[in-house]
Amino acid sequence: MTDNTSRIRGILLITGAAFFFATMSAFVHLSGELPFFQKCFFRNLVALLVAGFALVRSKKPLNIVKGSVLFLCIRCVAGTIGIFGNFYAIDRIPLSDAAMLNKMAPFFAVIFSYLVLKEKIRPLQAIFLILAFFGAMLVVKPSFNFTESLPAFAGFFGGVGAGCAYGCVRKLSTFKMNGKFIVFCFSAFSCLVALPWLILYFEPMTFSQLFLLLMAGLCGAGGQFCVTAAYFAAPAKEISVFDYSQVIFAALEGFFLFGQVPDGLSFFGCVIIISMGIAMFFYEKKKAL
Repeated sequence: MTDNTSRIRGILLITGAAFFFATMSAFVHLSGELPFFQKCFFRNLVALLVAGFALVRSKKPLNIVKGSVLFLCIRCVAGTIGIFGNFYAIDRIPLSDAAMLNKMAPFFAVIFSYLVLKEKIRPLQAIFLILAFFGAMLVVKPSFNFTESLPAFAGFFGGVGAGCAYGCVRKLSTFKMNGKFIVFCFSAFSCLVALPWLILYFEPMTFSQLFLLLMAGLCGAGGQFCVTAAYFAAPAKEISVFDYSQVIFAALEGFFLFGQVPDGLSFFGCVIIISMGIAMFFYEKKKAL
């Protein structure tokens, strides 16, 4: 069982991460017409530098033990897929929709736990997953026009990647691996993946665009540190529901900064996904008693 202080700390950290990630998305959108991989590179470059500096300052052991490297590698690959998908969606659909599709992550963390960690999916969990997937399709609104559907699908698969990444973070916490090292490795890997595309298709940036991407990087780094620390402080079943506050932050920022208002189907889909997230949260708490 988690003590009350650790639980409150986890809740505050996960809510802080939600605010940072929502604000990061706003900065990315404000930076204008730039290739999404260019935005990903500069966002993760800042996170890499911040994580590297924090890692050197902390002087804590990395705790790389047998079995942890595999999950660290999966976290890096899945997290990169997650951020690429999310960034592609941010510029093409409302921020609240992009945030909501990214919040499919907790559900895919359950699937990941079943496939890799051999944790059983109970019947009620399966129902929550199916209904959440239905809600996601209301946000995606798939059509035969692939070009129109692609941004939403990218956001959806971004949520898949994020779910796998969060599952790995929870697993790595059992190895007591240094959280700063996890953020550093993910940021370095994402930068390396984006670098070839950056070199081939780089577009010149204005000072304001560079500043906005650097701010996005700082917010992204803050979000990564917060979410990693949150899952180290308390189990997902006790704090994951507060991660949905990102949708509220994103909707408010999208409305006040860009005048974005989700359509009826997207709103209904968001309600379904959040409802299933809350149901999953209380189900996990009851099961733990």
